[in-house]
Amino acid sequence: MKLSMALNYSGDPRAAAAEAQDLERAGIDVGWVAELYSFDAVSILGYLAAKTETMELGSGIFPVYSRTPTLTAMTAAGLDAVSGGRFILGLGASGPQVIEGWHGVVYDRPLGRQREIIDICRKVWRRERLEHHGPSYDLPLPADQGTGLGKPLKLINHPVRESIPIYIASLGPKNVEMTAELANGWLPVFFHPGKADSVWGEALAAGDALRDPELPQLEVVAGGTLSICDEETAKQIRDGGRFMTALYVGGMGAKGKNFYNNIFCKYGYEDAAQKIQDLYLDGKKEEAMAEVPQEFLDATAMVGDVGWVRERVEAYAAAGVTQLQLQPIGPDPLALIEKVKGWIS
Repeated sequence: MKLSMALNYSGDPRAAAAEAQDLERAGIDVGWVAELYSFDAVSILGYLAAKTETMELGSGIFPVYSRTPTLTAMTAAGLDAVSGGRFILGLGASGPQVIEGWHGVVYDRPLGRQREIIDICRKVWRRERLEHHGPSYDLPLPADQGTGLGKPLKLINHPVRESIPIYIASLGPKNVEMTAELANGWLPVFFHPGKADSVWGEALAAGDALRDPELPQLEVVAGGTLSICDEETAKQIRDGGRFMTALYVGGMGAKGKNFYNNIFCKYGYEDAAQKIQDLYLDGKKEEAMAEVPQEFLDATAMVGDVGWVRERVEAYAAAGVTQLQLQPIGPDPLALIEKVKGWIS
């Protein structure tokens, strides 16, 4: 099992680079850089590639709507080149608030777009003359849709790798099934190591049954807060997860159109999920936070005494997680990382 962390994308890039160097020495194997309505992740990833040596660097995530498929492929090949073959292309649909609000692009066919982009990227990296005709992307553009001068081209550069790893952030059953069929890795959220199989097990199995045998085993990236502390402090840190959980389960999407709420229902928290959503949408955010199940907070946070934290790490491994995502909290976060690294090694 590898260790990974989300790297700071909103502060001073020079500070982020210094932090990444420390994390690399402590044992973090993969650093992920988000791309929201922030600095673009490509600039930060390119800078970090020059400042690190062994850490893999992933986009966590590039929204599939904000770049053409070929630009996504070119960007991934470029980042793989400047990092010496250490880049992971993380892709996802994001959400309509960002895609339509920030990028001004219609949020449509997210599943189909991701499938086509994976196909196009792999053709580009293999330096094939690019021809792709799908529901969302038509390359070259047909003559009746443009000047008629478009022709199949291939990437000028020779990529460091012709098979750059592609990880997909997916939640819905069909999207998770596609991820298990086509991608190198999966980026789920609100992953409960004891209950995840009840939500995604069937979709993962269906996708795996269609998986090309030449693809390696699907990598799974999940984890949570990390802290070794006394029980009183542990309770406070675990409760810190209430805000984001209530935000997503309660406020991300309307009733009936909230994937995060659906996940909680499938985990067996139907009553809590409904109360969280009702309260949050009614503006009662504190009350919504109070309804987040303590069992979920306890099970997903690696926070407590040494025995409890080690048990949680083992629970994630047993649930199929191959890349443990950490958010260390405490006076010496690097020492925490080093301790976990020692356990999994």
